[in-house]
Amino acid sequence: MKNEKQPNPNVIHPIKGYDKEIYIKPAITNPNIIVGDFSYIADSDFESHVTHHYAWNGDKLIIGRFCQIAAGVEFVMNGANHQMNAVTTFPFYTLEGWDMESPAATDMPLKGDTVIGNDVWIGQNAVILPGVHIGDGAIIGANSIVGSDVEPYTIVAGNPAKVVRKRFDDELIDLLLSFRWWDKSIDEINDLIPILTCSDLTKVKEEIEARL
Repeated sequence: MKNEKQPNPNVIHPIKGYDKEIYIKPAITNPNIIVGDFSYIADSDFESHVTHHYAWNGDKLIIGRFCQIAAGVEFVMNGANHQMNAVTTFPFYTLEGWDMESPAATDMPLKGDTVIGNDVWIGQNAVILPGVHIGDGAIIGANSIVGSDVEPYTIVAGNPAKVVRKRFDDELIDLLLSFRWWDKSIDEINDLIPILTCSDLTKVKEEIEARL
């Protein structure tokens, strides 16, 4: 291990002397935010990036392992939605003095949980809208607005975010999804780094196939 230190997913600051990048999992307090080991954000506070996340909606933000989240990223949760099947979208029920009870859940455009896979890179100032599912290994371009699901190992960008290309051919994507390197032990992942960071994709395929 580098500097004779074992990677520790339970430390908040993984870079000594630098507080603008944190591992998310040990820093979260909201039980409706679930984050896997070693996922980080380029900021000192993650929960401020999760907006309109109200307990009464019950929606969850679920993020896998080894995700890389840049500065300025926002996860917009279902609490941002307004009733759209009536004449007005104005939320009278949230404001003092108006005679309106909360709408029934069936009258609200609730999209469910927001789920981010493993090894996902989300670029600076991207916005992830409610209920979006982003697959393992995907890349979200900077300043993108993501309102639709993203397939594994796919690059999307723009407003609204659209597919730029797949990162790899289908054969390698299937191998990676079967191999699930992010679920292996720290020692195994450390040994796999030469493969995981190799640009010779033919060699990568051979090495992964040999390990499946």
